[in-house]
Amino acid sequence: MPPKKKEEEKKVLLGRPGNSLKSGIVGLANVGKSTLFQAITKCSLGNPANFPYATIEPEEARVIVPDARFDWLCEKYQPKSKVPANLTVYDIAGLTRGASTGAGLGNAFLSHIRAVDAIFQVVRCFDDAEIIHVEGDVDPIRDLNIISEELRIKDIEFVEKDLENLKKQTRRGGQSLEMKKLKEEEATVEKILAWLKDGKDVRKENWTPKEVEVINPLFLLTAKPVVYLVNLSEKDYIRQKNKHLPKIAEWVKEHATGDPLLPLSVAFEERLTRFETEAEALEECKKLGTKSALPKIVTTMRQILGLGSFFTTGADEVRQWTIRKGTKAPQAAGVIHGDFEKTFIQCIVYNYEVLKELGDEAEVKAKGKVMTKGKDYVVEDGDIILIKAGAAKS
Repeated sequence: MPPKKKEEEKKVLLGRPGNSLKSGIVGLANVGKSTLFQAITKCSLGNPANFPYATIEPEEARVIVPDARFDWLCEKYQPKSKVPANLTVYDIAGLTRGASTGAGLGNAFLSHIRAVDAIFQVVRCFDDAEIIHVEGDVDPIRDLNIISEELRIKDIEFVEKDLENLKKQTRRGGQSLEMKKLKEEEATVEKILAWLKDGKDVRKENWTPKEVEVINPLFLLTAKPVVYLVNLSEKDYIRQKNKHLPKIAEWVKEHATGDPLLPLSVAFEERLTRFETEAEALEECKKLGTKSALPKIVTTMRQILGLGSFFTTGADEVRQWTIRKGTKAPQAAGVIHGDFEKTFIQCIVYNYEVLKELGDEAEVKAKGKVMTKGKDYVVEDGDIILIKAGAAKS
């Protein structure tokens, strides 16, 4: 008999399950976080203050996700209602050295970071005598090390507390299945603690699915995906040069391999928001031979969160729905309405790329590209879907 095919272990993602994931803007005080938040969300919170702790409660806004596919579908269907995808972004108050031990407003800030699913880490690379740096001078590598260390120290505290609780339970001994599970969990938590004490971030290890199931309920700060945003002066951003950039790239390569690193100028982005129309802002970019970094920042964050989109289309509405990549059809239907997941029957589906190539739905059908899929169908990014569901039970 041929050997049994080994079942693949189901991959469990680090982080909170679900599709409504949130990002937080993090950094030391006075590096440009609140100004970036205003620019990225096109909303005003009043003038950002030039002193630490100006932001105490995290501000929240939803940012429209730029997507050429959505724009094309709206152009094609000319619907009465257009609903693009969005990303929830929080402006979190500035960290300071010693935040992990409660310095400044440290504990409150760290709990706000704990509540988001991914981090935009802003690093200051501009000199400005009028904007004080909490550490006295501009040194992005020092700033990166401070934040990295503060988050890791706090994670060690969380993990040590969890380990202490587990040890209290395993000291009872015994051979029950529950005790066996507790001991396995204890061994995993000890492994996480050793990893952190070795100066490494949790997201940088290849944990097994069982280990990830232990990590996720801890909501560890260093388990969250990070996009590094290097805040340059407008002049440096336009010419794409800054003396600190090579050192920052080297730091990320050594300490956070694979994490995206994106240069931007918060001052430039803020200036673009002052134009009355988008066309005027685009004309300014064209004149300077540059473009806004914000669309790339938003789409990069969606990618590292593992988020994708599907669409529902028609003359009444074109809508872009956000799902985690790997989501099956009933769960995708549940994003539209909770009852659709419970009463899901099937879905009619074809991909945006097929529609764009062939031009219209009639041609998509004629070419046999419309599929009818059941409960096991994994929705692909860019799918256009019609859900068929039964009547909900009252």
